[in-house]
Amino acid sequence: MANSKQAIKRARQNSDRYKLRHAQRSVVRTSVKAVRADIENQDITKATESFKKAQKVIDTAASKKVIHKNAAARTKSRLSKAIKNLS
Repeated sequence: MANSKQAIKRARQNSDRYKLRHAQRSVVRTSVKAVRADIENQDITKATESFKKAQKVIDTAASKKVIHKNAAARTKSRLSKAIKNLS
């Protein structure tokens, strides 16, 4: 348990940041799952639409350091490759 005022504040900040980042990471995962579902259903137009939305969400999360920039690039690359393989 935190004893000093500084440690109490730091614990509170960490807790708040965890909640925010956890929610943002969840949004990223949901958008990626949507793209993968469209790819599985062989729907190219819907997959490209959802990929554009997911790309924005992934880039935002990477810029806020919710996910690592290389992980974001890797995810976008794999989704893009999967969409290209449909056509």
